[in-house]
Amino acid sequence: MRGASMSSLKRYFMVIGLVGFSLIQATILDAESFDVGIVKKGTVLIQRGPTIFAETLIEFIPDSPDRHEGGYGYATNHGRVVTSEAYLFQGLSRADEIPSKITGHLTIRPIPKNELEVHDKWDRAGNIILVPENGSEIELIKFVTAYGGATEHEVDLTHLASVLRDKCTMRAFIDTWVSPGWTISLSFEYEWEDTGSGEPRADWAHGLIYEPGFDQDTEQAGGIDAHVRIPEDLTRVMLYYNVSGHCTDGRGADEFESKDNVITVDGVVVHRYRPWRDDCRDFRAINPYCKRWSDGSWSSDYDRSGWCPGDVVDPLVLDLTDHLTPGDHKLNVQIDGVRPKDDEGHKGYWRVSAYLVGYR
Repeated sequence: MRGASMSSLKRYFMVIGLVGFSLIQATILDAESFDVGIVKKGTVLIQRGPTIFAETLIEFIPDSPDRHEGGYGYATNHGRVVTSEAYLFQGLSRADEIPSKITGHLTIRPIPKNELEVHDKWDRAGNIILVPENGSEIELIKFVTAYGGATEHEVDLTHLASVLRDKCTMRAFIDTWVSPGWTISLSFEYEWEDTGSGEPRADWAHGLIYEPGFDQDTEQAGGIDAHVRIPEDLTRVMLYYNVSGHCTDGRGADEFESKDNVITVDGVVVHRYRPWRDDCRDFRAINPYCKRWSDGSWSSDYDRSGWCPGDVVDPLVLDLTDHLTPGDHKLNVQIDGVRPKDDEGHKGYWRVSAYLVGYR
């Protein structure tokens, strides 16, 4: 397993049982939705925020309308995207202070077909998107489901405290093509250090890019540009880059053969690298439906372009303070040599997002 990680996966064996669910459980949450229980551990005050999603169903219904209305919110993209709104800081005991830590608790479960099977046995890309009331959308959590297995994740989101407050819209997505598919649960936990850690805290964030289908056409068009104005009083600016490589037929590039990801600021290349994960075998226990091959390996074992089945995708974090001085700038993301579409229509593609965080 990785050592220093922004997220930790609680891996466990699961005996699949019947799970109750409703089509849409996303809801507009207010202060009454908070867990009012407050825990004090030494000098740290801990309080659980609202439950954004609670075993909310995500599925694919090909013949349904694009938007499903319900008393608790709505689903779009034929049921594959669910949306919820919440007032994230309202009701917290110290809502006027920036927390010293924010943890996202995410649970993803496949829907059982019977006592021995689930409906969706495949690994599926997914994410949680934050749409602040005033600002651009940010990919909060990026993940890939296990092969028909349940997973729980804890993700450190402290650096986004400036936008994880007030009224926010949250979207949960799983790239499933099965009905019923999965349930998803999400909540936040806040901590305040009484004595103060002395560490600077991020208090500015700006969404830059969200492109789930970066392919050869995108590459040939020059990649993706993003324009941003950096405030005058920031002393440090960090880029968070979320990326994973995939292919439509499960062979070769760009899932099992990585490509150069190139990040440019104002025409200057600031970083070039190939996203890669070589620890996927560690997740075999939570991938119950992956295929076993003649050499004894399992599908979930193979190294991949920045992701593993059953885990979150940690962002690349770059300090761009020297490049993003106060004023206007243009960032560009390019991926070199994306696998072109073949005669059968299969191709390589990348799921890409990026945002900036600033410290004063």
